[in-house]
This record gives sequence, C-alpha cells and structure tokens, in this order.
Amino acid sequence: MWKRNGLSIALLLLLIASLLGQIWSGFLTHNDELGEAHRPLLDLWSYLHSGHFVSATFENWESEFLQMGMYVLLTVSLRQKGSAESRPMSEDEEQDRIEEGQTPWPVRKGGVWKMLYGHSLAIAFAALFVVSFCLHLAGSWRNEVDESVSKGLPAPTVVEHLFSSSFWFESFQNWQSEFLAVLSLVVLTIFLRQKDSPQSKALAAPHSQTGD
Repeated sequence: MWKRNGLSIALLLLLIASLLGQIWSGFLTHNDELGEAHRPLLDLWSYLHSGHFVSATFENWESEFLQMGMYVLLTVSLRQKGSAESRPMSEDEEQDRIEEGQTPWPVRKGGVWKMLYGHSLAIAFAALFVVSFCLHLAGSWRNEVDESVSKGLPAPTVVEHLFSSSFWFESFQNWQSEFLAVLSLVVLTIFLRQKDSPQSKALAAPHSQTGD
C-alpha cells in the first residue's frame, strides 16, 4: 500500500498536520484578539465555525485551486523553452505514454463522455475554485460583520463585502504568491536539476531541452 500510494499518504499526513497546527494557533490567536477587545472567548468547536477560521482556510485553498487550474490550462497551448514543466516545443517530440491496463470507461464510451473526460481535470479545479471562493467570501464576510458589530459600526451585506477592497486584498495577496511559485518552478527547471525527481530534467540534459 505504501509503495503504491506513498506520495498521496505522505502529502495527506502533511496536510492534516498543517491544518491541525493552523486550527490550534488560529484558535489561540483569535481568542487573544477577542480578549483584548473584551469580548467573549470561543471554544474550539465554535472557532471552527467562525469567520476567522473559515475565511483563512478557504482563502488559501481558493488560491491553490486557481493556481493549479490555470497551470493545467496554460500548459495545454503555451511553451517555455528549456523548462521541465513545459510540453516539448514540437508536437513531433511528444509521445503519449500509456501503460498496459484497462482504458478508462469514458474513453471507451466515446462521444460527450470522452469530451468531458478530456477536460475533466480543468473542470474539477474550476469547481473546487468556485466552491472555495464562495466559502472564503462567506467566512470573510462573517468575520467582517463580527468586527463591525464589536466596533459599533453597521454590518456590511455580503454583496457590499464582495466588492470591498479588504476582500479582494485577501484574495490577491494569495493569488500573486501562487503564480510566483509556479513561475519559479517553470523557470528554475530550465537551469537547475533535482536527481530522480519527475519535476526535473535528467542531470545530463542540456538547458535547451524542453519537457521532462
């Protein structure tokens, strides 16, 4: 099981550990802020439903799904000479690597099922982005309402918050960092190598070689 699924298991464990760390540190931080404002403190379960936690969590998930979705779509038609993260410059250099096994049923079915399956990765990332964006908006709005009420100010509607600079600041500060990370990976793989990594070209490969 570990040999076949080790990468997914390790990443899942890292995700769980990081999420638990975020929950606990966010819980302590938010209660410190509430205490300084002389407001009632939250228990852990209440914190998990608070705008503070929901907004912080899905604000980041939203940017991750945007990053990966855009990367999947952009690499369909765009190239970067020398990058291991790019398709080869010429379609003649590309070869579909298909191992022996049962072909997925949408491919066998053909028609609209094959068409949808052919774009299913981008569709999935788009759906995950939309869901995360909506949950980020809901959590950020609830957090903004709580802060407004604590200051004796009128609470904004969700539509007002959607068009506020504070909400888009939360989004753009994460989006730009995600695109920076992908840009770094694309460019650095032109010149740098990591032995045995599928994200890297072979050690002896020339800088001009495009693709893994």
